[in-house]
Amino acid sequence: MFVRILIVSNSAPVCTAITDSLSEYDVSRAGGFDEAVGILHGHNDINIIIIDTGLPENGGFELLNTLSLRREKTRVLILTESDDPASEIRGLKSVADDYIRKPIVAESLKARIGIHVKLLEIQNELYRKTHEQNLAFRIIFNQAPIGIAVSHNPDPENCDNNPAFIINPAFKEITGWTRDELVTHGWAKLTHPDDVEIDLANYRKLLAGEINSYSMEKRYIKPDGSFVWVQMIVASLITTRGNSHICLVQDISKQKETEANLRESERSKSVLLSHLPGLAYRCLYDRDWTMQFVSAGCFALTGYPPESFLYNRDLSFNELIAPEYREVLWAEWERILKNREPFKYEYEIVTADGKRKWVLEMGQGIYDKIGEVEALEGIVLDISDRKKIEDSLRFSNEHDRWTGLYNRSYLENLLNEHSKVRFHGKRALIAINLGAIQALSSIYGFHYTQELIKKTSAALSVFCRENCMLFNTYENRFVFYLTNYKDKNSLLDLCAKITETLVSLLKIERVGGGIGILEISNSNDRDINLMLKRLLIASERAMEISESDFGVCFYDEEIENRIIREEEIKRALTKTAYEDDSGLFLLYQPILNLETHRICGFEALARLYDETLGNISPCEFIPIAEKTKLIIPIGEKIFERTLDFLKKLYDNGFYDVNISINISVIQLLKTGFAEYIIETIEKKGVSPKNIGLEITESVFTSRYEEINNIIGRLKKHGLYILIDDFGTGYSSLARESELNVNCLKIDKYFIDSLMQIEKEKAVAEDIISMAHKLGHCTVAEGVEHEAQMRYLIECGCDKIQGYLIAEPLDENSAICLLSKNALFQR
Repeated sequence: MFVRILIVSNSAPVCTAITDSLSEYDVSRAGGFDEAVGILHGHNDINIIIIDTGLPENGGFELLNTLSLRREKTRVLILTESDDPASEIRGLKSVADDYIRKPIVAESLKARIGIHVKLLEIQNELYRKTHEQNLAFRIIFNQAPIGIAVSHNPDPENCDNNPAFIINPAFKEITGWTRDELVTHGWAKLTHPDDVEIDLANYRKLLAGEINSYSMEKRYIKPDGSFVWVQMIVASLITTRGNSHICLVQDISKQKETEANLRESERSKSVLLSHLPGLAYRCLYDRDWTMQFVSAGCFALTGYPPESFLYNRDLSFNELIAPEYREVLWAEWERILKNREPFKYEYEIVTADGKRKWVLEMGQGIYDKIGEVEALEGIVLDISDRKKIEDSLRFSNEHDRWTGLYNRSYLENLLNEHSKVRFHGKRALIAINLGAIQALSSIYGFHYTQELIKKTSAALSVFCRENCMLFNTYENRFVFYLTNYKDKNSLLDLCAKITETLVSLLKIERVGGGIGILEISNSNDRDINLMLKRLLIASERAMEISESDFGVCFYDEEIENRIIREEEIKRALTKTAYEDDSGLFLLYQPILNLETHRICGFEALARLYDETLGNISPCEFIPIAEKTKLIIPIGEKIFERTLDFLKKLYDNGFYDVNISINISVIQLLKTGFAEYIIETIEKKGVSPKNIGLEITESVFTSRYEEINNIIGRLKKHGLYILIDDFGTGYSSLARESELNVNCLKIDKYFIDSLMQIEKEKAVAEDIISMAHKLGHCTVAEGVEHEAQMRYLIECGCDKIQGYLIAEPLDENSAICLLSKNALFQR
């Protein structure tokens, strides 16, 4: 045991003598009362205190008076003069455990201290054991699942008059009363009137010593007036305070309720049997299921009177069971009887009039004393109506409601089942993607489109065979599942026939589609979702590459590589958006003012470089960024870098040069887009009049009002708005006049056509004229030839951009071009 000793004495020789004698212990010193009190307050682990009674101003005895609270853990010794027995007596009557006389004798002191250390060890061990016992009692008492009350009297009394009365939490939970309430009322008042007399009689016998304990079922009245049934045991209890008693109660309300229910069950059993939608039975465990008892419901279920089956009088129950279920039922009974489990099985019976009925049999084995099967008992219920409902639900779950074809869920389950076995024949999926058909809904209405889907379903159903199943996997998509086909050519032949059928049906509606083919092998059939995703990709690819109404495309290595590349581009975009954007850079294509023949602005063009993929075309990464919504964080980086370049132009003295930035509809419709644009412009310290936002006209095909309001707000703030690729998208002159835009950018398609058709037939002049009448300026894109520029000047076009002027430039090259400050000459 580690022992700490505090010596309180103002005599240095005494302290030194004691310290030297007790070197094996941790000894501290205090020179007086105040220092000793300070040490004791700061150290609760001092085991022995030696106090010199000769401290000035009677400080030693004053310190003894303060140590009463430390008596439990600390031994106190006083240090007296050899001729001062009065101090010894006074100290021992106070809190001192022993005394030591001066002068100090080392061996005597060590022996004496050793005794006190041993006493401390014994005391600590007793304290630990007592603490553990008290702790164990409190845990058991408080966590016991039964109620416990000690010294609870039947008569009301004052709470202070019965300090020995205690209850545990379970007792309070069971009865609903607190300790004080129980004392105040007494248990007799809280006992149900029908139970109190016998309870009091037993209690009096217990007090008289006639019995040591008694038990009974009784009811406690709860505070809300309800009652709780308990199983109670009361026994005598001998404590240090005298004779008492202990009461143990267990809530048996549920047991009582169960007993009542069982009685009610027995009463209603005969009523149940008479109204049972089937029959109850007891039979022998033999192949005939020889009946020993059959209830009256037998006739309604089977068409045979109950006595027909008794001991196989007219026929055995086995003959009633449909033949295909007889062996199955016998095997199932064998299995459950072996494991002593309940029996439950659904099967069909053949009734007296030759009809089949679905029944549910539930039963159990009856065993004799040695564990042998003595008989079987159970019921057989008519579940024909339930089976009809189940069949209907199963049909609904497995079929498309409108077309009646199997649905995607059924296809997935079928593919999953086939993937679990090695399929030796060829398997393939053919998807028919009619995504374009939904456009008809906005013209002719939903029901027209649904009827067309239904007609398509009927037309495709003619190709169904035993090895060719048709599924409606989505409202505008169908899938054929083929097994054991010959080769790829047979798949293409089927697709040709499907195409011919669909063209004849849908050509008048001007609806096309794509046909995707996925051949299944044992190596690619585990992930069903992935298979169907690949099939969809193939059908969408078929729509992209086909010039006819219906294209056909196999899912192959090329498509797989496209998907892999798309995933790699997604990775590169994610890295650019959230980690390292060093691969993102901007180029600036000059825009020439045809009136001044000077460079008046630039279009900012985003470019992306990846260490693995190299330079990635905007035609590739922009659509993917939009699809993944990574265009939002990347678009913000592009916008902020563009403003940084504009600031650099300011620094070089170019305050009248404008820069336009392409904006995606996803960015435009993001909550707070306009606020972000305005705040960023202010933060960067540039003028909104030098900034243009380019938006493709196809943006306005949906949410027109919302988009027009957003760009209107930005236009009011000083930015100029351009419609990019004008003439290829929305193309509504009525709406174009309402748009909050400043400028139209004529698509390169119309500029290229200037080199191929007569000037009189060119549309570009009409677009320029219309734009000017609406108050908009015009910018021609993709100008590569002088002839195109001359024509555009003649038509009054305001500005042009393209390789004729310059290819997209980096920042330094763009500033260098502006610095020449020369007229554009050709």
